[in-house]
Amino acid sequence: MDPLSDVLSLLKLRRPMSFGFDAGGDWSIGFGRYAGIKIYAAVSGDCWLSVEGVPEPIHVHAGDCLMLPQGLPFRVTSDLALPAADPKQLNPEIRDGDVITHNGGGDFFSVAGYFGLAGSNTDILLGMLPPIVHIRSDADKATLRWCLERLRQELREPQPGGFLIAQQLATMMLVQALRQHLVDASQSVGWLFALADAQMGAALSAIHKSPEKRWTLQALAEQVGMSRTTFAVRFRETVGTPPMEYLTRWRMVRAGERLLTSNDTIASIALSLSYASESAFSTAFKRVMGCSPRKYGSSEALSA
Repeated sequence: MDPLSDVLSLLKLRRPMSFGFDAGGDWSIGFGRYAGIKIYAAVSGDCWLSVEGVPEPIHVHAGDCLMLPQGLPFRVTSDLALPAADPKQLNPEIRDGDVITHNGGGDFFSVAGYFGLAGSNTDILLGMLPPIVHIRSDADKATLRWCLERLRQELREPQPGGFLIAQQLATMMLVQALRQHLVDASQSVGWLFALADAQMGAALSAIHKSPEKRWTLQALAEQVGMSRTTFAVRFRETVGTPPMEYLTRWRMVRAGERLLTSNDTIASIALSLSYASESAFSTAFKRVMGCSPRKYGSSEALSA
């Protein structure tokens, strides 16, 4: 499994939802901070999108697709000079698959999708993304629009297996957006962007494929055909952390997932990740994850 798939496989997509928005005349709606990811596809007309902390608003045109992954307050409007209305006052109850009509509709229509994320890698993934991911490729736009419309149909007309299909559609939208962002931001730092570098991507793939292997800096360097020193410097510059630190972090993330989803003992997990003792593993786990393995796998950790 490639590193991006590896990380996404540990994320838990919470209940996806989708709806249409049809606005007419002058309008402005403000949304507060939220937990999750929102994706929008403009079908017809145009509007402005302003996100808190982003200096310049974006003029959204028909065909544009955008992902808002950081949960920051934002506003969509026909005119930036208009005051923002509270969406709850306009539509107190929004059901999955609904089309919300505002001011009679007819001037701007979009389809929106929302889903929350849970899992031990949520902070790793979202921490690498900007406030706005603007999808520019025509092929990716078409895919996202199809996914959003299909998601809206699945939610509006529930059928057996609909929740699973909704999850897969949400995952597809997230992957498409991440791929596009990876292309657009190839000079950024972080594990996501390192995937675009042939040698660093190969090193990450080796770590993700065999986290249990007794990797050394020299072994990883040889894996990608580089000298030990050059590899260490390049990895840190590209990924943002030293190679062995990244390896430890990924091992602990995998261990945390097993603690929450399996009946494996701490000792067996430690052994499977090449730790000589449960004590050494527990020390590393607490340093990376912030608590002991026992506490992490307890009901207290699950409810935190």
